[in-house]
Amino acid sequence: MRNLPPAVKNLLIINIIVFAGTYLVGDKVYEWFALFPIGSKFFHWWQFVTHMFMHGNFAHIFFNMWSLVVFGPVLERMWGSKKFLLFYFVCGLGAAACHELVLHLQVQNLLAEGTSAAQLQAGRILATPTVGASGAIYGLLLGFGMLYPNYTLTLIFPPVSLKAKWFVIIFAAIELVTGVVGTQDGVAHFAHLGGMLFGLILILFWKKKGQMYSEWQ
Repeated sequence: MRNLPPAVKNLLIINIIVFAGTYLVGDKVYEWFALFPIGSKFFHWWQFVTHMFMHGNFAHIFFNMWSLVVFGPVLERMWGSKKFLLFYFVCGLGAAACHELVLHLQVQNLLAEGTSAAQLQAGRILATPTVGASGAIYGLLLGFGMLYPNYTLTLIFPPVSLKAKWFVIIFAAIELVTGVVGTQDGVAHFAHLGGMLFGLILILFWKKKGQMYSEWQ
């Protein structure tokens, strides 16, 4: 913790506190602060931000925070805390926007079918919350891969070593395929892709403006 830069450290602390608090308060927290589809009776505008600090279980928060600690400090030390936080939240909010768009299209298609089964499925979608910092985390992975493409990374399991650029491509391809196929595994694949997409857009914008390696004071 002492070696972490301030933005990454504070994000880590907030996520852990919110995760612990969720278990203390109960499911009501999800109703207020998890991200529900627009059109759901549970939707509130602030959920675009608050859902990024919530997680469904220990494995979920562990792998997200592990990735934050691995990739975040490198980017924060290069960009500075303010620029890093902007990148983090742009990726997270962009991920949420993409996820909401996909859910909206799914609901509209189901309602257009007009069958009772389709309407029931649409109701389930509208009542299902989304939590996690994964969209922002995938954005950090994208950023790391673009800035350090030839840096070798090794997965914990399986213990495979590849250059960062290949990890980015492989993870993006997996999310795209699983998202299109529509696997019902409770994972917001298009949110992950959205985080990478918005991270890509922001990095390309900074490159065009010659601001890629400049810190904000």
